[in-house]
Amino acid sequence: MKCRIRESMAEHFRTLGPRRIAFSYLQILAGCLIGAAAYPAFLVPNNIAPGGLTGVATILNFLFHWPVGTVSLLLNIPLFLIGYRSMGKIFAFRSLVATLLFSVLIDVLPIRPVSTDPLLGTLFGGVTVGAGLGLILRGGATTGGTDMIARMVHRRLPFISMGMFLFALDCAVVLAAAVAIGTEQALYAFISIYVCSKVIDAVMMGFGGNKACFIMTANWEKITDRLMEEVGRGVTHLEAKGAYTGKQQPVVLCVAARQEIMAVKRIVQEEDEKAFMFITDAHEALGEGFSRLDGED
Repeated sequence: MKCRIRESMAEHFRTLGPRRIAFSYLQILAGCLIGAAAYPAFLVPNNIAPGGLTGVATILNFLFHWPVGTVSLLLNIPLFLIGYRSMGKIFAFRSLVATLLFSVLIDVLPIRPVSTDPLLGTLFGGVTVGAGLGLILRGGATTGGTDMIARMVHRRLPFISMGMFLFALDCAVVLAAAVAIGTEQALYAFISIYVCSKVIDAVMMGFGGNKACFIMTANWEKITDRLMEEVGRGVTHLEAKGAYTGKQQPVVLCVAARQEIMAVKRIVQEEDEKAFMFITDAHEALGEGFSRLDGED
């Protein structure tokens, strides 16, 4: 086992540059600190068990006063040993680091309960855990033994998706909380799981206010030139054919910041009042003119 960990570390440092490695581990560390803080601050004081093995540990804390972090770590270790082969070496090593840090920090962080109101604890606990787990996932790791169980089950039973299995596990934990702690706490746990999942998605996909503009117009050449000159954004032409007219005409695609959208609309309106345009959220724009592809800034 030690030899395999050393090999994983060596491969880890060979594959990625030192800056990217450092940034990934900074994200994992920040995620562990933020996510772990949610338990003593919001969830444990209100007996909210938000699914997963930490949810099981929260139930055991309510019944026997066992420390949540320690129990979570003890539950994770055997699952990690069984399931690490289903993961890549780098991902497995990072996940081991994240699991150890997250579990230990839950017990050692000197944080007092922030609120004993169940609703506030549920909402802020879900947001905080979601933000922490989102950063850990962005760093290329995970903290949950349930993820490894889901991977193993999916390998043996491909018709069961990982998402479906994880949701079923979370529901089982919440139902156990309903029996052991109370129905209200179980209902609060469902809210916390929902909030947590939404925040994870937001952190993973980014909070950017960028917009993707798709423009169908006969004056695509003029609009393209003005977008590049006046807005200063790159433009892509997508091959398209009108279903009604049968005419071949490119669709103009331009990704712009939120504050630039009015300028894009103005240019399109001035060049072609009959143009058709729709605008969608671009949660995270990476590359020239936006954030770097490696996510460091």
